[in-house]
Amino acid sequence: MSKRALLRCAALALSIPALFGLDQTAAARTLKLVALGDSLTAGYELPQDAAFPVVLEAALRRAGYEVSVVNAGVSGNTAAQGLARLDWSVPDGTDGVILELGANDMLQGLDPDRTREVLDRIIAALAARHVKVLIAGMLASPNLGAEYQTAFDRIYPELAAKYRAPLYPFFLKGVVGHTDLMLADGLHPNAAGVKTIVAGILPAVETFLGTMPHGS
Repeated sequence: MSKRALLRCAALALSIPALFGLDQTAAARTLKLVALGDSLTAGYELPQDAAFPVVLEAALRRAGYEVSVVNAGVSGNTAAQGLARLDWSVPDGTDGVILELGANDMLQGLDPDRTREVLDRIIAALAARHVKVLIAGMLASPNLGAEYQTAFDRIYPELAAKYRAPLYPFFLKGVVGHTDLMLADGLHPNAAGVKTIVAGILPAVETFLGTMPHGS
C-alpha cells in the first residue's frame, strides 16, 4: 500500500468517532472520587457492598456517570487521624474527595477550634493538589451544650465559604432519629440508612461531578 493510501486510512480511522458524535477522550474518562471519612463512610458492621462508597458508586452509575468511589473510611478516626493518612488515602489521579470527618471529634468532645484547624489543613492540602472537595458536614449532639453545639456546627459552612467548596450540611440527614435506619448502637446507619444517606446526598454529588472535566 502506498504512503498516500496509508495516510488516507489513518485519517478515516480518526474521523470515525467524530462521525458518530463520539469523543474518544470523554468516552475513556472515569472520574475518581475518594470518600475520606470515619466509620460512617467505612460501613461499620455492614457488609462491604452496603458501605456508603459502594452504594453511592452504584447510584451514580445508574444515573449514567462513569465514576469510581474509593472507600477511604476508617472507623474511629478523628479529623487529625484523617489528616495523618491523607497522602496515602487520596492517591495521585484523584478528581475529587467527599470529606466526611469530625463526628468522632464531636463525640469525644474535642475542641471545635482544633477540629476546624485540621479540616482546614486537609482542604488546603487537597486544593494545592488541585483535588476538588465536597464537604459532608456533621452536627453536634444537643447534649454537649449550646455553646459547644454552636461552635461545632459552624465549622463546616464556614470552611465551605472560605474555600468556595460545595457543602452537604448534614451527612446523617434523614437517618438520625429513625431507629429503623440505625444500628442498635444508635450512632451508625444500617444498610437501609446508608441508602437513605445516598439518596439525600446524590444530587449534591452529581452537581460536584459536573464541575469536573467530562463530569456529565
